[in-house]
Amino acid sequence: MSKSKRKILVLITDGVSLRNFAYTSFYKKGQQNNCEVIFWNSTPFDLSDLGINQIPLTKSRLHKYTTVLKNVRKRIELNCYRKRFKDPIYSKYAFPLPFNTTKNKIKSAITKILIVLFNSEKGLSFIRNQICRLESSSEYYKSCKIVLETYKPDLIYCTSQRSALAIAPVLAAKELKIPTIGFIYSWDNLPKATLDVVTDFYHVWSNHMKEEVLKYQPFISENQVTVTGTPQFEPHFNTEEIIPKASFYKTYKLNSDKTYICYSGDDITTSPKDPLYLRDVALAVRKLNKKGHKLGLIFRRCPVDVSNRYDLVINEFEDIIVPIEPVWKAEGQVWNTILPTKDDSILLASLATHSAIVINLGSSMVFDYAIHNKPCMFMNYNYFNSKEQPQEGAHVYDYVHFRSKPSEDAVCWLNHPDEISGKIKILLKDSSKTVNAANQWFNVINKQPANKASSSIWKGINAVLNEYKVDKKV
Repeated sequence: MSKSKRKILVLITDGVSLRNFAYTSFYKKGQQNNCEVIFWNSTPFDLSDLGINQIPLTKSRLHKYTTVLKNVRKRIELNCYRKRFKDPIYSKYAFPLPFNTTKNKIKSAITKILIVLFNSEKGLSFIRNQICRLESSSEYYKSCKIVLETYKPDLIYCTSQRSALAIAPVLAAKELKIPTIGFIYSWDNLPKATLDVVTDFYHVWSNHMKEEVLKYQPFISENQVTVTGTPQFEPHFNTEEIIPKASFYKTYKLNSDKTYICYSGDDITTSPKDPLYLRDVALAVRKLNKKGHKLGLIFRRCPVDVSNRYDLVINEFEDIIVPIEPVWKAEGQVWNTILPTKDDSILLASLATHSAIVINLGSSMVFDYAIHNKPCMFMNYNYFNSKEQPQEGAHVYDYVHFRSKPSEDAVCWLNHPDEISGKIKILLKDSSKTVNAANQWFNVINKQPANKASSSIWKGINAVLNEYKVDKKV
């Protein structure tokens, strides 16, 4: 007689979670592990089109004070990090509070007062508890509890530790003694104080991230954290889905005689002068072409940047630049309602397969390209002056997650526009040193093999299920 299936509810609250868990082998691997997998879905996407069993995460609305306390918690935690580790970098993770409307002025003023009143490790714990108290009192929490009592899952898997919408369902699960696992979804999240959802167990990308969890969150013990890798890189290994080169070139009207470089755009907050970087790269490509090279430049914008800020550059270099738009779908008017589709995962893997180099400002695209043994170039100068003259350095590389590099050779550093053409030429000839170092960095950041992350996650889920089963019998 076969064992009865164990029921897993997977919380999906945002686009990154869709990319990582709905568009990879995660769901299928769960079924292969004799689990009934149900996505508890708050996004507007109908996942049944992908053959995924789902239920809606309804009434998903935070308590009216939670957003304020979430901002207070983050800023106090960053202050604690700064004091604890004697490192001023953590102050840079706190973006300025908004004062553009009367409502925002009131919220920001209250936030500042609460930070002053509770600016300590003890105060941080108090604010966390208050967030839980508020969310436990909401109608949203009550509706989550009803769902859990109806479906009786064996485990809740939270796919984003920074989604405040996941707090209430996780708290409801804890009250009903249902074990919870939280996935730390990005390589740069832990130093940013983004642990909004406190679960019983945690899955992380790597041993490096496990050390970060224990460093930043002393209330979490080592046996609560499992290294699984992340599913986000799995599409690069699905060779049967990657668009063949001839079809890729035909679809996007690329010239078969050219070798293409990809410029990957950043969001407007991270890189406000990003169009100038694109222009510098286009000028470098034009310079190389005048010397006999046959190069083109593919521009992939940041998926949540729907502005027209690149239009002038694209029009100026229409002989060089081919825009290939990310396949994301806008479900609202703000950035976090622009959601990825499965087709975009295939497009990104195909783009990395068929272009020779990726250039950007500090993006994790370095790892996407490392998988395909392609090099990455990082812009390492800025335009933070009124004359828009290049200045040395870029502030993003001060952030903690860039300290994980085992070697500065993991990327090719572009320290001035005048360097771009020469360094492109060098990498086109031989990029082995950069690629090898990038893969060493990838091995630090993500558990290998990278195409086995979903299987590793299910191994971790089963370990918790088996442990919890023992506990319930005691």
